[in-house]
Amino acid sequence: MSADELIQSGSQVSLHFSLALVGGDMIDSNFDGRPASFRLGDGSMLPGFEETLIGLAAGAEQESIVPAEKAFGAVNPKNLQSFPVEQFQHLLDDDLIPTEPGSVVSFKDPAGFDLPGVVRSIDAQFIRVDFNHPLAGKDIVFRVKILSVLPPTVDTVEIKL
Repeated sequence: MSADELIQSGSQVSLHFSLALVGGDMIDSNFDGRPASFRLGDGSMLPGFEETLIGLAAGAEQESIVPAEKAFGAVNPKNLQSFPVEQFQHLLDDDLIPTEPGSVVSFKDPAGFDLPGVVRSIDAQFIRVDFNHPLAGKDIVFRVKILSVLPPTVDTVEIKL
């Protein structure tokens, strides 16, 4: 097998994958659907997941545990914010869409992009919102089946039917 047949930085890869929590809860899978195709390093996949693909060839199947720090990151305590409950009174008073622990609320960041957060608690004075990724702090079971590998020197054009 030549080096061009192995996944390396810049390879065009087509694969089936699944993401699950270590306890078995499935997060995402495309094994029953269309394969994912991307160029390794193009930002389509988190670097921690890409690292596990290096050196694999078409036909390879692998399951690995990607530690939280290389998956969706560690929980950052600075991403847990408290706000005066008065700022959310209009949401708390909405009977159609109640805001309660577990609800996702959206804020605008300084650039105007939506920044979702999960309500962790509400008391008489404060509403506490967690802006960490919902999978932060969790190790992820990453399973793949490599369908094809094209070397970095090959340009591809995707045709969708």
